[in-house]
Amino acid sequence: MFSRSLRQIRRTIGFRLALLYSSIIILSMFFLFAFTYFLLSSSLRKQHEKTIELKLGELSTLYQASGMDSLRREILVEKKFEKKAPFFIRLASPQNQTMLLILPYQWVDFNLKQLERVKPPEDKRWIRMPLKDDRYQLEIRYVFLTGGYLLQVGRSNEDLKKTLMTFRGIFTLAIVPLVILSVFGGAFASFRALRPLRHLIHTIRAVDSGKMDARVLSPGTGDELDELIRLFNEMLTRIEFLINGMRGTLDNVAHDLRTPMTRLRGIAELALESEKDMDTLRDALAVCLEESERILTMLNTLMDISEAETGMMRLDLGSVDIGTLIGKVVDIYGYLAEEKGLDLYSNVPNDLHVTVDSARMSQALANLMDNAIKYTPSGGRIELEAYQKQKHLVITIKDTGIGIPEEEIPRIWARLYRGDQSRHQRGLGLGLSLVKAIISAHKGRVDVFSEPDKGSTFIIHLPLID
Repeated sequence: MFSRSLRQIRRTIGFRLALLYSSIIILSMFFLFAFTYFLLSSSLRKQHEKTIELKLGELSTLYQASGMDSLRREILVEKKFEKKAPFFIRLASPQNQTMLLILPYQWVDFNLKQLERVKPPEDKRWIRMPLKDDRYQLEIRYVFLTGGYLLQVGRSNEDLKKTLMTFRGIFTLAIVPLVILSVFGGAFASFRALRPLRHLIHTIRAVDSGKMDARVLSPGTGDELDELIRLFNEMLTRIEFLINGMRGTLDNVAHDLRTPMTRLRGIAELALESEKDMDTLRDALAVCLEESERILTMLNTLMDISEAETGMMRLDLGSVDIGTLIGKVVDIYGYLAEEKGLDLYSNVPNDLHVTVDSARMSQALANLMDNAIKYTPSGGRIELEAYQKQKHLVITIKDTGIGIPEEEIPRIWARLYRGDQSRHQRGLGLGLSLVKAIISAHKGRVDVFSEPDKGSTFIIHLPLID
C-alpha cells in the first residue's frame, strides 16, 4: 500500500518539478562552493608563495649588497626573534653542505636530510617536502648566490590548508539546512505552480459529471498558465453554448417535425384506406412530397447555420458589385411586393464592391426581404439602402410592418424561434438565424431596431477588404 502510494507520488509532475528545483539549487550551491573554493585556494596559494619569494629576495639582495657576513647576521637575528609564522632558512656551500639553518620547532617532523643528498637543479625554483604523515608540506624556494652558495627559504602550508579546511567545514555546516530548505522550497514552488493545473483537473471532472457551468479559477498572474486557463474557460463557454443550442435545436426540431410527420402518416393512412382512386393517391403523394421537402429544407438550413456558427461554412469569396447583387434580389421580390400592394424602393450606389460569397449573401438578403414582405400589411413600404461608412459596407432593409415586441428582439435570432405574431405565417423559424450565421461567417454583424405596429429596420455591417 505504502509502496504503491510512493510510486504514484513519484509519477506526479509536482514531484518531478520539486526534484528538479531542489536539484538545480543544490547543484548551484555546490558549483558556487567549488568556484569560491578555487578562488580562495588560488588566492591563498599566490599569497603564500609571494611571501616566501619576498623573504628570499630580501636575503639574496642583502647578500649581494653586503656580503656573506651580513647575510649570516640577518639569519641569526631571524632565528633569535622567531615569529609566530616563521620561515625555514638554509644557507649551503657550493657542495650543498649546510652552513646555516633555521628550523622552527614546529617542523621537526620534516625530513630535511634529503636537502643535502641531492643538489637542486638550476632550472627549477621550488622544492616541496611532505610531512611524514603527508598532512602538510614544507614549500621551499631557492636561489644560487654568487660564489655557488645556495640560499633556501621555505614555509609550511599548514595555515593555508587549515584555512581551506575551515572553509570546507563552514560549507558542510551550511549546506545541510540549505539542502533541506531547497527541498521544501522546491516542493512549495511546484505546489504553487501546479495549483492552476489542479483546478483545471477538478473542473474537467466536474464537467465530466455533467456540470457544464464549471469554470477554472484564474490566478490572474498573466503568465502562460493564466492564458491557458482563460482559453480553456472560453472553450468551455463555447461548448456550453453549443450544447445548449443543440439541446434547444433538438427540442425545437422534435416539436416542429412532429406536425409534418403526423401529416405524412395521416395522409399515407388515408391513401391506403381509399379505394384505389388515382386522383386521391396522386394528391396524397403531392402532399407527402411537399411535407418531405419542408423537412429537408429545415434540416439543410440547420446544417448551414451549424456550419456557420462553428466556422466550417465554406465561402466562395470574390469581389462583388453590391448594386448588382441587391438589384437581382429586388427584381425577384419586386413581383411579390407588387402583388401584395407594397411600395419597394432601393437606393444603392454604383461601383461599390465588397468581398463576399455572392450566393450566401443573396440568400441572407432574400430572407430579410421575404420577412419584410410577409409581415408588412398591404399599402406598406419597404426601403432598401446600401452605402459605405468608413471601412464598412452598410445595408439597411426598412419596412412599415407589424414590428417586433421589445422582449422578443433578443430571441428572434434563435433557431426555430417564432414570435406570437408570426405563428400564423407559413415558415420554419430559421430565416433570421441563417441571416445572422451568414453575416457572422463574413466577419460582419446584423442589428435590428423595431417597434410594434411601426415597422422594423435590419442593418447589416460588412467589412470592406482593400
